Formats: sequence, C-alpha cells, structure tokens
Amino acid sequence: MTPALEPLRRIAAYAVCTDPEGRYLLVRASPRSGTPGVWSLPGGAVAHGENPNDTVVRETAAETGLSVAVRGLRDVLADMRSMPHRGVTIHTDRLLYEVTVRGGTLCDRVGQPTDLARWLNPAEMARLSLRPFTAAALGLPPAPIDLRPEEPPEFPSFYAVPGPDGLHRAQRFAAYAVASDPANRVLLTRIAPGYPGAGRWHLPGGGTDYGEQPGAALIRELLEETGQRGRLVELLGVASHRDAASLGPEGYPIDWHGVRAFYRVAVDEPTAPRVHDEGGSTSEAHWFGTAELATLGEDELTEVTAEATRAARLR
Repeated sequence: MTPALEPLRRIAAYAVCTDPEGRYLLVRASPRSGTPGVWSLPGGAVAHGENPNDTVVRETAAETGLSVAVRGLRDVLADMRSMPHRGVTIHTDRLLYEVTVRGGTLCDRVGQPTDLARWLNPAEMARLSLRPFTAAALGLPPAPIDLRPEEPPEFPSFYAVPGPDGLHRAQRFAAYAVASDPANRVLLTRIAPGYPGAGRWHLPGGGTDYGEQPGAALIRELLEETGQRGRLVELLGVASHRDAASLGPEGYPIDWHGVRAFYRVAVDEPTAPRVHDEGGSTSEAHWFGTAELATLGEDELTEVTAEATRAARLR
C-alpha cells in the first residue's frame, strides 16, 4: 500500500526544445527506470547548490548529446508519484525551460535511465506513452502511468540531512509573491530575529507543502502571513541561492540551497497587513509605495526580493 512508502522530495529542471520543423525533443525511459518505454522531456534532478539553468543544460547534454542554451522559464509545476519498486513516494517540483540547440549530435545511451533521444512531431507524440508533466507541457493527454497516493504523506516543512562533509544540508523549493494593489503599492514582509536574513525585507510566501502546487501554496502563504487575498497574474522567474553555512533557529550551521519561484500577484481589495503566524519567521508586513520602495537599499532586501522586484521592473 502506498501509505507505507517513504516520502521524498526533489527539484528537477527540464528542456522544452523544438526544431525548425516544429518537432519536440523527447527522451525514452530505459528498462533501468520505473516506467520503461515512457517518454518525457529531457532533464533531471537539480543537484545541491546547482542553479536550475545549469541543470537543464547539463541533463539535456547527458541524455541527448546536444548542447542547449536557456531562453527563458516556461512553467513551474509539481506532482507526486509513488514507486513501490523503490519503496518511495516522490514529490517533484519541476521547472520547465524553453531552450535552443547550440550544437552536438543526437545520440542514444546504454545502461542509463534513458536510452533513446528523438525529435518527434505532435502526431508521433500523440501515439506515445508520455509522462503526465510532459503531456501537460505539450498540450497532449497523459497516459495513466503514474501511481499517485490517495493522500499526501506527512513530510516536514524543513528537512536537513548530513552532507558528505558532515555539515547538514537542506534544499527547499518555495514560492513567493510580488504582490501589488490597485494603487501600485508592493507588499513586503520583514524577517524575524533568529532567522537567516533577520531584519531584511522579504517577499510574502514560503516553502510549499508536500503534494501542493506552487501557485496554490503562494496564495495560501500570502493569506497566512499578511491577511491579504490575492490572485495569480503571471510567473516572473525562478531564483536559486545557496548559503553554505546558514544559521537559523536550529542553532547549527546548515548548507542551505533555496530554489524559489516568484509570481506577480494582484491584491484587488487590500487591507492593513496583519501577520497571523506569530512567533514564525515573519515579524511584520508593510505596503510600500513606489517612492518608498525605491529608497530601500540592496542590503535591506533579501536576494530573492531584489531579483524579483527587478524582474517585475519595480526597481
């Protein structure tokens, strides 16, 4: 039964690549995988501390023999997959990138999790078994190949494990909002004492729960942190930051790698911000007008806040 399976989480990056004939680049799962014969976009797991942009380039080269360049972020989504043969249920946060081919030669592989790489047109893809996330990305019906648990298993919101050097390490996926109201004010939160970045202004949001989609998590976090009800407008980007010896309430250094999707969010009926999660990582929330936001220095903002507000052309 799937409830007995060990829950795991991972972050992965994939390439959406087309050629001049409108064909898509796909790879086939080999007998070494849990779903042999199933096709998917090329890509794979983001290594600890690795920028997902580098992951998609590295994994595409390994699986197809092609060197690609990232053009931009296409989508971010999540799914759960139970794998009884491995004794696990995996929640995967998937980053989908538009890429172009720079060079190389398409090749097959032996003894690896994927064995074939092919350019396929929509008619050919429609006859194949596709991983659900790949089918969704390409606008095709998915094959019923993934076993999903009936309920998301319990999984801690913060999970650190000893790394090869003995230092604890944590990789966490989170979703954040560049939230604005009809007056073009931007909502920021201040990090509470005792947490990494204490005193800096941060975007509302946070880590997603196991089995939760990034957009839904963001709207939930916005309400819990600030009391504001928002609606998603667009995905702006993904930030990847590593702090090799972060200190937080745990009281010991952690090699921390955060991968954070950030979205433009509209708050149509703003209210006075109120932090509902007292004693947590947020000490206050505040609406910033354009002029007031411009007075904040880079050292007063978290890395993801500075990056996201620039992407939204607010700074």
